[in-house]
Amino acid sequence: MATVRAPDGSLHGLTVSSFTPVSIEPPLILVCIDHGCTFLHHFRACSYFAVNVLAESQRDISVTFACKDEGRFEGVQWSESPKGVPLLQGSLATFECQLAAVIEAGDHAIFLGEVVNAEYQGGNPLLYFNREYRALRP
Repeated sequence: MATVRAPDGSLHGLTVSSFTPVSIEPPLILVCIDHGCTFLHHFRACSYFAVNVLAESQRDISVTFACKDEGRFEGVQWSESPKGVPLLQGSLATFECQLAAVIEAGDHAIFLGEVVNAEYQGGNPLLYFNREYRALRP
């Protein structure tokens, strides 16, 4: 889940299927956002964004942020990071990133972020594979 606070203060986020660690030194990650995303311009205008790794209990949030057009943050518990980015409460991990570059690639924009803060907690991740949500099994 990628989240951002727009310059006007509004909150935006979307479920992303492409989140990749890029480098350890400096710590870099990337997310890919389709050019058809209606609030792509907010990510382009930001200095900071976040990636929230959802827990398996947060499936409803994933579906909401993937399908709902407006009001995605309604009823969702979140907190503000030191840089003003919305972080989803209950996430297994959060990565607060300073925007390092935007790379155009086909029908997506690749957002490269330098991780300025990361936090994690234990639990099982929400998994999505082959067009279905899945769970880890022992």
